[in-house]
Amino acid sequence: MELQGKRIAILAENNYQELELWYPLLRFREAGAEVRVVGMAGVTEYQSKHGYPVKVDVAADAVTPDDFDAVIVPGGYAPDLMRRHKPMLDLVRGVFERGGIVAMICHAGWVGISAGIVRGKRATCVPAIKDDLINAGAHYVDAEVVQDGNLITSRVPTDLPAFCRTIIAALK
Repeated sequence: MELQGKRIAILAENNYQELELWYPLLRFREAGAEVRVVGMAGVTEYQSKHGYPVKVDVAADAVTPDDFDAVIVPGGYAPDLMRRHKPMLDLVRGVFERGGIVAMICHAGWVGISAGIVRGKRATCVPAIKDDLINAGAHYVDAEVVQDGNLITSRVPTDLPAFCRTIIAALK
C-alpha cells in the first residue's frame, strides 16, 4: 500500500466534475491513504454537474492544514463556489505553506488563484481559465501534468492518470 499513513483531503462543492473527484478518491484509497471529502459546515452532500452525489466527511472549518499531507481540488464549476469559502481557501493555503501537496485539475486553478498560491509557479489548467492563471502571476504550461515544488496541476479528465501518478510520487 504505497500511500499507507498518508492523509488526503478532497474538496467538494456543487457542480463538481465527477471523474476529477471520484478517480483520485478511489485511487488513493486503493493505495492505502486516508481520504476525506471536505465541504462546508452544515452540508452533508454535494451534487456533481450531472447530479451524482458525494457525501461530505468533514467540514473545512473543522480541520487544519496539519491534518493533511495533501489537498486535491477537482474541477467542473465547483471551484467557482469553493473559492468563495474562506475555510476552504485557508485549508489550501495552509497545506501549501507548510509544504504539503496541493493538486488542482481543470477549473480548480481558480481556488489556487483565490488562495494566493500560484504567483511565480508553473501550472496548467483547462484552457477556459488560462488567462485567469496568467493574470494571477502563474507561468502557464500546456501539459497533461505540471509539478512545481508542492503544486501539481492538470488540465482535463483525460490527464487524470498522469495527475494521480504525479501526486503519488510526490507523497512517497
